[in-house]
Amino acid sequence: MREIVSIGKKNGNENGRPAFLVVGHGSRDPRGAEEFHELVGLVRERNPGLAVEGGFIELSRPPISECVNRLAEGGARNVAAVPLMLLAAGHAKDDIPATLVREGMDHPEMDFRYGRALGVRPELLELMDERVSAVVTEREKPDTAVLIVGRGSSDPDANSDVAKITRLFYEGRPYPMVESAFISMTPPGVEEGLDRLRRLGAKRIAVFSYFLFTGVLEERIRDRTEAFAAGNPGVEVRYAGYFGPDRRVADLLVERYAEAVEGDIRMNCDVCVHRVALPGFEEKVGAPATPHYHPDEPGHSHDHPHGHHHH
Repeated sequence: MREIVSIGKKNGNENGRPAFLVVGHGSRDPRGAEEFHELVGLVRERNPGLAVEGGFIELSRPPISECVNRLAEGGARNVAAVPLMLLAAGHAKDDIPATLVREGMDHPEMDFRYGRALGVRPELLELMDERVSAVVTEREKPDTAVLIVGRGSSDPDANSDVAKITRLFYEGRPYPMVESAFISMTPPGVEEGLDRLRRLGAKRIAVFSYFLFTGVLEERIRDRTEAFAAGNPGVEVRYAGYFGPDRRVADLLVERYAEAVEGDIRMNCDVCVHRVALPGFEEKVGAPATPHYHPDEPGHSHDHPHGHHHH
């Protein structure tokens, strides 16, 4: 086993504790990036003495390379990175590991470990219940349907996790119907999800966006929800928002950090599109992982042969 060298207190490597790198996706909406930094602030506040940096693979500053440089300057030699993603799709499985490999090549003196996405967790179901309860009273719940809107992915595993979350949210709660929909990449869309519930007889629907932060897509869910409500006066539709920077999410992130440091990480490889030929996704099996090149990073050019393409 490689020895972890302890290098003083200031850089979070005391007691051999690696520095913590939180990796976000980034947003075109500055409010989304602000909420990300607020959450990283909560992690710092709740874990004094731990070196914490948070950055993005694209769209927002700072890029990951800048965060790693800062940690290196602080003397950190061991870094545990956790993807701040609700579900493991292409970013958590592919782009971010590739980005960390690149950082490892740029910083041969540093050792990187990688944690899991937040995943399907009771804390998140509880937080979602709180958000929905803020717009639906206890008395109203037995006749309120819930629509959970995920981001939508080209990864069947991530989309199926939204179905699982939807079912788990239904279990043991008073809502008569809980359905899922997606805002991009895959059906059913928001309007279709709302319309299905309307046809099943729902007179009141609460919509929750399964997103950590606001941004272009979260706004779009809100807009489509409002448009549907305006066109269907017979159904009352309430928007319950999204997770937002919350202490429980901060603590869950730190749990993923501890797991990356200590040990045995089980990614769901059973239905991973990069390992198993799922119908329509056969070309992804064994395809090389490619890092994101952040526009603010050196090495980013559009003629890069291994650039990132969204299909």
